[in-house]
Amino acid sequence: MARPIWTGTLSFGLLNVPVSLMSGERKTDLSFRMLDSRDRKPIRFERVNADTGEEVPWKDIVKAFEYDKGSYVVLDEADIKSAAPESHETVEVESFVDASQIDPRYFEKPYLLVPGKKAEKGYVLLRETLRSTGKVGIARVVVRTREYLCAVMPHEHALVLLILRYPQELVDPEEHKLPTGSLADYRISSKETAMAEQLIESMSGEWKPDDYHDEFRERLQAVLTKRIKQKGGTTTVEDEPAAPHDATTNVVDFMSLLQKSLDAKKRTPAKKTAVSKVVKKAAPAKKAAPTKKAAKATRSASKTAKATKKAAKRAPTRKAG
Repeated sequence: MARPIWTGTLSFGLLNVPVSLMSGERKTDLSFRMLDSRDRKPIRFERVNADTGEEVPWKDIVKAFEYDKGSYVVLDEADIKSAAPESHETVEVESFVDASQIDPRYFEKPYLLVPGKKAEKGYVLLRETLRSTGKVGIARVVVRTREYLCAVMPHEHALVLLILRYPQELVDPEEHKLPTGSLADYRISSKETAMAEQLIESMSGEWKPDDYHDEFRERLQAVLTKRIKQKGGTTTVEDEPAAPHDATTNVVDFMSLLQKSLDAKKRTPAKKTAVSKVVKKAAPAKKAAPTKKAAKATRSASKTAKATKKAAKRAPTRKAG
């Protein structure tokens, strides 16, 4: 089972529902390595200095923004952290809008919100209320280190979180030369329109996503399987065990919280988790300093040993009789 990206809360009004944020997509692309055709050894890419050609270790690499051609401003980790949002484990709904108002171009990437233990009531309450009203929750969420705009909407038994693009990330269609005007401007007759509608009607059906497959990937996979059998090599990849997650919540009075949220008529942010205090390790005990009497005795013994050694060197050596 996949691991959660983070475990936190889904917050709307005064209600906080413990959830886990799970990836809602599965990459199926076939990845390839580049090899040297002469000896079939992997090619390694190195980080080199553009002027000297020398390899640069990670510890000496900094991040910079090129604000003009050849001109850079360097940012350190403190600068980047100062711009990062504080809340990393909360999906905080700021407003609700009609689902039909959101342009499909804004939807970017799906995630799944999975309720924690004993959090099913709040989860189902929000899911079914969104479904019956046709609304979508607009919220902000932090995935890894970046804050995103997102939409929370119901899908079957799940609450889906969809990352939204910001307006500045979309290309305005007006930037391109597109045909405007009426059908008559392009000499499209009513007969042609009727035939086009008839063709679309004859090709219409229900949306069944399971009917569609990545045929290119399937054919390429068949080629790879054939090659592996010819070489006699196999590869086994074992999945790592999933980390258990336990997001529990106390039983709450939903009616009371809903009423308070309505009365307040404003969003109430989720309470921040208190930062646990770091207990400093006790410093190792210092060795007791020697007493003056003991130090004096040590110096005296050292002098005596040196004098004895010098006397032994000066003494004449007897010849064997």
